[in-house]
Amino acid sequence: MNSTHHWVTTPITAEIVRGALELEHTAHGVLPHRLPGWARAQCSDGQLAMAESQPSGVRLTLRTRATALELDVLPTKRVYTGAPARPDGVYDLLVDGRLTSQASVSGGNVLTIDLATGTVEHRLGTAGTLTFAGLPDGVKDIEIWLPHNESTELVALRSDAPVEPAPDPGRKVWLHHGSSISHGSDALSPTGTWPALAAARGGVELINLGLGGSALLDPFTARTLRYTPADLISVKIGINVVNADLMRLRAFAPAVHGFLDTIREGHPTAPLLVVSPILCPIHEDTPGPCAPDLSTLGTGRLQFAAMGDPAETASGKLTLTVIRAELARIVRERSADDPHLHYLDGRDLYGEADFAELPLPDQLHPDAATHQLIGERFARLAFTGDGVFADGTA
Repeated sequence: MNSTHHWVTTPITAEIVRGALELEHTAHGVLPHRLPGWARAQCSDGQLAMAESQPSGVRLTLRTRATALELDVLPTKRVYTGAPARPDGVYDLLVDGRLTSQASVSGGNVLTIDLATGTVEHRLGTAGTLTFAGLPDGVKDIEIWLPHNESTELVALRSDAPVEPAPDPGRKVWLHHGSSISHGSDALSPTGTWPALAAARGGVELINLGLGGSALLDPFTARTLRYTPADLISVKIGINVVNADLMRLRAFAPAVHGFLDTIREGHPTAPLLVVSPILCPIHEDTPGPCAPDLSTLGTGRLQFAAMGDPAETASGKLTLTVIRAELARIVRERSADDPHLHYLDGRDLYGEADFAELPLPDQLHPDAATHQLIGERFARLAFTGDGVFADGTA
């Protein structure tokens, strides 16, 4: 701790945290969750547990005169055996809405995942300290966005002047659910994920329920969306259902209907946008499952491959082409009784021409430049002109 300042310690409570649905009190501090405890209790899947505890879109929001802040955190790093080392998670600091500083902490807990065997090893570590100094004088609103891809226990917050919760900005709340692409995949920092970029351009408050590997039409996720206050809602459905090889066509359409029915129970008239998958050539016409290409382990570049047989679509196995057609049909039929339900083809966000210019580095996940592209396109299509979220938001 820097001793040249007189530090004020502020408890980390829900009043200064936005984008999380629950704060779990741990032995070290608080752990933000993006699914509530009752939902987590309904699924023992380790991938979901890891994804929902990674705080994509979660930020501390403060109003203060402080010119220096310290945040003690205990991160959980992920290491994939044989794959390239992952960079430390990035914390973005915004002053009055402008990105002014970034920082990372080393150390912390380490989760070692062997993609070849599926085994997981957890090694405990120690907390580290982020320091943001040289902030401008005067009253200002501060946001500290937590790493979108690294679970982070918040241990302590210190400042050289008192802080209080930032006032409610009065903006509409956009609640979004999707896969690892919505979670943030290979964006470089938490404000660089496509939903964060789109929310900033749309002038809305983001709650990001993008869950890597876990956008699987789970009923508890639908109920979480139902119970979460929001003005604008979008659900990006499809890629995880294919790459998990989770269900056949017979189950998919009723599951989508049930998912939308549940959301509508809590939000009967909110604009609700169903977004189909962006282009992903390996799964356009080839079913799942999707698996790491083990031949690329150790080469410094991890790739994914589709393991299904295209001929199996005749017996109901799902591809992205099949899913887009089903989602378009479902929304078209439901919109006769639900005028606030809309459809967006994900290829309008990232399509064949984009893949030629900005290919998916691992065949599955967009890189940082592609997140920028998708965020800008979504903002233009949804938040401007006659976009379904445009009324009064921008």
